[in-house]
Amino acid sequence: MRNYYLTLALVCMCNVCFAQQQKNGRVTENPPSREWNFHTLDGWEYAHQDKNPDNQCLLENGYLRIFTRAHSTDRKKVRTTDRIYTTGRYTWRTHIPRMGTGDQCSVGSWIYHDDQHELDFEVGYGKDSVRRALNAAPDEMIAYMTSQACPFFSVPVTISTGWHLFEMDLTLKNGNYYVTFLIDNEPKHELQLGFGKEIAFYIFCSVENLRFIGDYPPRQENSGLFDFVRYEYHN
Repeated sequence: MRNYYLTLALVCMCNVCFAQQQKNGRVTENPPSREWNFHTLDGWEYAHQDKNPDNQCLLENGYLRIFTRAHSTDRKKVRTTDRIYTTGRYTWRTHIPRMGTGDQCSVGSWIYHDDQHELDFEVGYGKDSVRRALNAAPDEMIAYMTSQACPFFSVPVTISTGWHLFEMDLTLKNGNYYVTFLIDNEPKHELQLGFGKEIAFYIFCSVENLRFIGDYPPRQENSGLFDFVRYEYHN
């Protein structure tokens, strides 16, 4: 009888641990396809990385608007409540504003597990040296497609202001993720990653004043609009 209760207790503990792993995004098979239209923030939570207590994430006429203040270090973000997303197609319909000349501000559409497992679209004015190398027009912004590690890479391209579809397509090759970055349905870059489905992601939307993406602290308020975010699972 003692062995019976011990076995039962161990089974219960394993079930609790497995459920917690699923919630934390470590063990989730076939995560559900989802689309979020920003009439509410159901399924999302704030994930700011600054000392400013204001959320600065507003729902306006079916859009999510996130903004940062001039002369600040604002880093405003929302993310899915669940870190469960793996292979599949990630899509953001995002409006890119015309930012101030040299502004260190980024509109981000990205996925994140931790600082070593993160894939990003980051769009901003860009440093002058990058703009000159890409022959960017005065009204164009710079979009960076980035893997933060495993391996690190960052590829910039010019992009017009206005609405765009930003997409990442994650498949498996040799047991690890293979990512294709697309802008407006056009493949822009692809990369074999050094990790696979043992790593699951949150989905993020953000506007952040980041030093790498411009030459000066922003001298104006900048904002990004998000129409929808969609995740479509596939193997």
